[in-house]
Amino acid sequence: MTTQLPLFAPRDRSEPWTVRTSRRARRLSVRVYPGGRVEVVVPPGASPALIQRFIGEHRQWIDRRVREFSAHVIDHNECPTALHLAAIGTAYAVEYHEALGPIRISRSAPDRVKVSGDAHNPRAIAQAFRRWLMGVAQLELGKRITELAFSLDMPIQRVQVRCQRTRWGSCSATGTISLNVCLLFLDPTIVRYLFLHELCHTRHMNHSARFWSLVASFEPDYRRLDRELTHGWQHVPAWMFV
Repeated sequence: MTTQLPLFAPRDRSEPWTVRTSRRARRLSVRVYPGGRVEVVVPPGASPALIQRFIGEHRQWIDRRVREFSAHVIDHNECPTALHLAAIGTAYAVEYHEALGPIRISRSAPDRVKVSGDAHNPRAIAQAFRRWLMGVAQLELGKRITELAFSLDMPIQRVQVRCQRTRWGSCSATGTISLNVCLLFLDPTIVRYLFLHELCHTRHMNHSARFWSLVASFEPDYRRLDRELTHGWQHVPAWMFV
């Protein structure tokens, strides 16, 4: 459940702050996203006083992160001219061809992507790119996490790719791993950590000490990688959020 944050003085009420109650959360956390949106994730039953105190303790960090994201304001007129998919070590130049009909995206060369259709409709182009990247992520990220699951003897049922603003990934009780398409823009070491994190949930559907001990057995540097993953949104192009 997500609700508007009713915890600040009138000067703050114009800020894009939200509180999201998560049944999976065991502690309070805060995330800042491109465009300056701030989300506070809290466990069920967290009181307004506790949330307000938590935010007060982290307000300087939040304000600093919002300023860092000020250069990442979403421009609804932005169209990509290049794609750098760091997670799979691939880069494309983007070329546009005006044509009638719906926008279509295809590879015209190993290092080039062609956009055919209305080149003056940035929102439709962004939506088409997201759909195209979903297919890329399903193939490339799906293959990588499946191979990792096999090597670690952590079987999974299936992999699905979604376009989310709040989660990099998740694991269901039935063994379905969900991955965020935006992972394509992150460093491979960070993506591998996310894979490990979700695969460990196939054995521990929580963030208990046993879960983190299992993560550490595969990736001793998980704390640093987890922090970098939290900041990973700054590497995602703004048009992915249009």
